[in-house]
Amino acid sequence: MKKYIVEFGMGTDFHGQDVTKAAKKAVKDAVSRSCLCGLDEVLELEDFSRQLLVRATVAVSKPEAVDKTDVASVLPVGKVEIIPVLGGLTIDGLNIPAFGDSDKSIEAAIAAVEVFILD
Repeated sequence: MKKYIVEFGMGTDFHGQDVTKAAKKAVKDAVSRSCLCGLDEVLELEDFSRQLLVRATVAVSKPEAVDKTDVASVLPVGKVEIIPVLGGLTIDGLNIPAFGDSDKSIEAAIAAVEVFILD
């Protein structure tokens, strides 16, 4: 397995205090700054989707609460691996029940997205 891309992203959930939403946004943010254009032609891959592994490590305040399947849904190609770890940030915000707030915290997540080619 050989690593070709590493990109970082940040995501937040201002209303709802949902670490999965923050993690999804962080992964989307990382993916939006990376490009796989031409990778299959340069490496002469036979089956791009089978030979590609996309690993997203997401740092959140409650890693056990991350819905890995939901976070994986934002990654467009390849075999996907989601690894939630302890980190991220919880900070005071506003408690606006009409916006779905359950308390006044804001959840922030950091994601590292790595792209590997499997041998």
